[in-house]
Amino acid sequence: MRRIVIALAIGAAAIGAAPAGQSHAFLDHASPAVGSSVPASPPILALWFTQDLEPAFSDVTVTNEAGQRVDLGNSHIPQGSPAELQIGLKPLPPGTYLVSWHVVSVDTHPTEGTFTFEVGRG
Repeated sequence: MRRIVIALAIGAAAIGAAPAGQSHAFLDHASPAVGSSVPASPPILALWFTQDLEPAFSDVTVTNEAGQRVDLGNSHIPQGSPAELQIGLKPLPPGTYLVSWHVVSVDTHPTEGTFTFEVGRG
């Protein structure tokens, strides 16, 4: 029994010690923040990820409650910030907005997700 416990502990330590390069690009934080309410329309949406992104395979869209796109369609990774994805926004009236993103990290692992934020209700 003791050998099994030791073997499991060593295995768990080995898994936890995997190189960071083998990770996926997960959403770290955003502006506006996930689930937040902002008083006025932000000019851009910015997302920061845990890994650097592949620009050709990373995108974000923002839609209103009717499902209409309210972004400017110009998603990009800013120069000097390879783990950040930005997109310009049209002037947003009060309401709830859905952010949908999909990215590929430089180690070729895809991830995607969604979240909402509100304008003018906070």
